[in-house]
Formats: sequence, structure tokens, C-alpha cells
Amino acid sequence: MGVHKVRFHEKYRVFLKGAAIFIAFAVVLTAGSSFLGFHTVFGEGKKLPIYSVDTTEKKVAISFDAAWGNEHTKPILDILDQYGVKTTFFLVEFWVDKFPEDVLEIHKRGHEIGNHSSSHPNMSKLSSGEIVKELKGPEEKIAAITGVRPTVFRPPFGAYSNGLIETCEASGYYVIQWDVDSLDWKDISAEQIVERVTRNVKPGSIVLFHNNAEHVEQYLPLVIQKLQADGYQIVPVGQLIMKENYHMDHAGKQVAN
Repeated sequence: MGVHKVRFHEKYRVFLKGAAIFIAFAVVLTAGSSFLGFHTVFGEGKKLPIYSVDTTEKKVAISFDAAWGNEHTKPILDILDQYGVKTTFFLVEFWVDKFPEDVLEIHKRGHEIGNHSSSHPNMSKLSSGEIVKELKGPEEKIAAITGVRPTVFRPPFGAYSNGLIETCEASGYYVIQWDVDSLDWKDISAEQIVERVTRNVKPGSIVLFHNNAEHVEQYLPLVIQKLQADGYQIVPVGQLIMKENYHMDHAGKQVAN
């Protein structure tokens, strides 16, 4: 075999050995990141908000996003009182400005109030400084009305990024999504909403509703009746989630360490 061929085969063996080591390292890295509950791309962890909680207790949270209108807010509060249910309302700053009496009434009735941004933008596209500004406006006004600073935050449109989650956590917030979407904002019937929610809910679920949904007075009592009949306790988001000693799995579920 010629000298050039020998050198070529030696370089080829070295290349294959290096490629095998790289592939093995990538497999170990991927498996490790999956085990830890996040995906890793070249060493950067993909952060996730809280979609649900890993629990054997039959506890769920239902939540209402409030950004447009208040026509149904009082009926919602009355229904929740009727069934002895406490929940979480995520409020946008301009909604707080327009309906401060409702903010106070929600608080007086014993419900948790969360932050839903100042102007309802896609916050995954904002800088850290812009995110902080979106958090501080509603935070300060909610605290001024109720005396309680919010600690849970739901990003508008469910849009998030590593930067958003890191900035929110540094500002003292748990970032909350949902694993059961009622779709109550769509043109579907109360019966369809009830079926959709009760079919998909499970221990540790967070359900998304809207305070100004058209059929809320019809679907809400039926959802609560069904959940309670199935043995579920309905609690505010802040009482469902873990506050420490947890990690996130690949689906955004909180799991105890």
C-alpha cells in the first residue's frame, strides 16, 4: 500500500473515532437533559412555565384571564361563592384601571389575583427591561387596591421565552400556563366547553377560562358540579403549585425533587 494511502486510511480512522466519541457524547447529553426535565441544545436549557403539577391529590386550579370587559365578572363571583370555590384571576393593567371596584371585589371574595401584563403584548419578543415594565404597572396597581402583591404571572397569548421566564422569576413571579384550555373564547356551546374541560382535567391540572366568555354563566356551574362530583378540590393556582424543591419535566409539569 502506498504512503499516501496509508496516511489516508489513518486519517479516516481518526475521523471515525472522533465522530463516534461526539455521537456518544451527544447521546449522553440528550439523555441527561431529558432526565433532568429540560431539553438541551448546545448547553442552553430550554425553560418552561408551569403547565400543571405532578400530584396524586385530586386538586385542580381553574383560572380566569381578564383583559376585555366585565359584564360577567359579578355572576362568576356569585357562582364561585355558591359552590365554595376559590380561584385565580389574571388581570391586565388596563382592565385594573377600568374596573378597580371589580379588582377589590375579587380580592374581598377571597380569590387570588395574578398579573397578566400591562398592555397584553407578546412578551416573548420584549427585552428584559420592557418585561419588567409590563410586570410593574399591574403589580403596583393591584397591590394599591388590595394590599397584596401578585406572585403568579400568565403571559399574554401563552407566549414565552427563556428571557421572559428568567426575568419573571427574578422579579418574584411563578410563570403560569395551563394544560386544559376551555376554548371558551371560541364560538362553541356551553355543553362543548363542559365536555372539553371535564374530559381533559386530571389531578394537578390548571384550567384556562376567560372572565368575559359568552357562555360562562352556563358552563361554569356545570364544570364545578362535575369536578366536585368526581372528588376534585378546586383551589387557586398559588395553592396548587410547588414553591420550592421541584423541577420541570419535558411537558411543563412541576415534579417534586
